Amino acid sequence: MENFNWADLINPEFYINLEIAGHKIGIYVILFIIFAETGLLVGFFLPGDSLLFLSGIYSKALMAEVVYIENDFMNVWALASLVALAGIIGNTFGYWFGAKSGNYLYQKEDSWIFKKKYLFESKAFFEKHGGRAIIFARFLPIIRTFAPIIAGIANMEIKKFMLYNILSSFIWAYSLIFAGHYLYRYLLDNHQVDLTHYIEYIIIIIVLITTVPLVMKAIKSKGNKAE
Repeated sequence: MENFNWADLINPEFYINLEIAGHKIGIYVILFIIFAETGLLVGFFLPGDSLLFLSGIYSKALMAEVVYIENDFMNVWALASLVALAGIIGNTFGYWFGAKSGNYLYQKEDSWIFKKKYLFESKAFFEKHGGRAIIFARFLPIIRTFAPIIAGIANMEIKKFMLYNILSSFIWAYSLIFAGHYLYRYLLDNHQVDLTHYIEYIIIIIVLITTVPLVMKAIKSKGNKAE
């Protein structure tokens, strides 16, 4: 923490390797970030997809902070399950907050933490895709933060919400963490390529993949308004 830089806040490796008083706490920080990004308004700027992908690469070291598991697959499975659980709890909290806050957020003034435009973008996304928006939103930065809140404001049936919530959490966590782990193992074992040497490129690629759809949607919306 001595050489802390504000840019570290959007760097997944910073959280994974974080330690206090000589003790690694990366796994706990990751679980809190997943909760915050899916359940708290302040979590939208945090790295989500890239954090999970890199967590898959470092799964053994991360799980060692909690419990030692000799089996490689069980390490990845346990990590993905913990992340999925954090995502479920986060989304549930977001839903509850949306249901309780009602239209308060629509009256709230913009601040450096809260931008009302994100709320409207998420509302439009939710109205277009319905319950499936909860699943799609998991893979879209910013929208995944506001989607459960919108579901709560819209009084989406709790049973239906929880079904999509649980399903989306496991799909998101398992797909990204398992992809990160086994792609890393495959390239290292078969091509002697160590992905840990290309972390910066991995982060850039994942950010582009997840943000390009949002950028294209924004451009399309502006084009339609101009017409």
